[in-house]
Amino acid sequence: MFCDVCKSKEATVFLTQIVDGKMQKVNLCESCSKEKGINDPTGFALADLLLGLGAAQEIDKNPAGNRCPVCGFSHADFKKTGRLGCSACYDAFAEGLSGMLKNMHRGSVHTGKVPAKLRAGRLRSKELLELQVSLQKAVEEEHFEEAAALRDKIRKLEEEVRAEEAELIALKERASEVNRIAASLAAEASQDLVVPKPRKQP
Repeated sequence: MFCDVCKSKEATVFLTQIVDGKMQKVNLCESCSKEKGINDPTGFALADLLLGLGAAQEIDKNPAGNRCPVCGFSHADFKKTGRLGCSACYDAFAEGLSGMLKNMHRGSVHTGKVPAKLRAGRLRSKELLELQVSLQKAVEEEHFEEAAALRDKIRKLEEEVRAEEAELIALKERASEVNRIAASLAAEASQDLVVPKPRKQP
């Protein structure tokens, strides 16, 4: 089996990485593994293993003397540990990290995970706020037709919000009723399971 990097020498180092349930294997010859720092534990680029081969090269785009002004972490420290020292490191090493983060996370801005209904509610609130600002501006500039159209959009959006809130209240009431029934059934079942202790016979 040949090295995946140089494709000419026999592979002697075999790495396996599982990402999203898919196994990726990298086979390296001795010289390519030394280049990547895999045989030398002091120069081992943990960032390459954690973030994919080539991650350390992304970080190397930063000047060698570049350090985080807050914690003093260097890009060499990141290569060895696979972690940054503090939140300011993201700014200090932005140039080398941006491409790597985009490959890892579908972008370089943290969005987090939000339940669909909550996300929709937030978007609706943002849209409502923008419409209200636009309405205020249209009234101030005396664009009354535009203001009337914006007012109608705001009313429609507010009606949708009220309908969703009523639906959520109804769902909560149903859930509360189901919980009450389940607790009642559990209490009845536990009473049925109580077995009296046999009396001692004289």
